[in-house]
Amino acid sequence: MSLFLFLILVAVILGIIGVAVHGLFYLLVIGVVVLVLDLVYAAVRFRRGGRKHRVVR
Repeated sequence: MSLFLFLILVAVILGIIGVAVHGLFYLLVIGVVVLVLDLVYAAVRFRRGGRKHRVVR
């Protein structure tokens, strides 16, 4: 969970810097890509997390 929150924070910071500083639009693009990849990672991880079944012996 901490990795997820850290990547969200990085994406937001890169997006803010990319918008605020003239000529660094690529940082905004990188921030958006990091955000999308992080959301995909979280969706895959949380989806797989609920499928733990007990082995009946």
